[in-house]
Amino acid sequence: MCKEKKEFMHEAVHQSLLSVENDGGPFGAVIVKDGKIIAKAANSVTQTNDPTAHAEVNVIRLATSKLKTFDLSGCEIYTSCVPCPMCLGAIYWARIDKIYYGNTKQDAKDIGFDDSFIYEELDLPLEERKIKAIQIEHKEAQKAFKSWQQKEDKTEY
Repeated sequence: MCKEKKEFMHEAVHQSLLSVENDGGPFGAVIVKDGKIIAKAANSVTQTNDPTAHAEVNVIRLATSKLKTFDLSGCEIYTSCVPCPMCLGAIYWARIDKIYYGNTKQDAKDIGFDDSFIYEELDLPLEERKIKAIQIEHKEAQKAFKSWQQKEDKTEY
């Protein structure tokens, strides 16, 4: 592993340590483009009362704001722990090229951050999940989809 990649991971870990010191969760992440850190962030769930404020989501928000694009192709993310399902989804939607991680899912589980139930839920049909998903007003909801489909000047993502 090259020295540069280790330094990027050390910064992600540093962000996770800062988070712990500031009553946050033990997670940090950085986004790198062209060999330079574009953004760095930590988990801020407990400080902001936002369950989506994981380090990876926070750093994606910072990077997209800084680069003024929702497409982070050409970027890499360094994260102190393998991303949870939500963060992994965000990474895919942001089109980040590569993920480097420190801790494993098992490491996270060992300290009380177990997301295996989410993976299990995703494998179930909608009607069998713990949080019920009930479709209503399909015809009404289709109006926006039809409008989008017909829009000629849309920004696709």
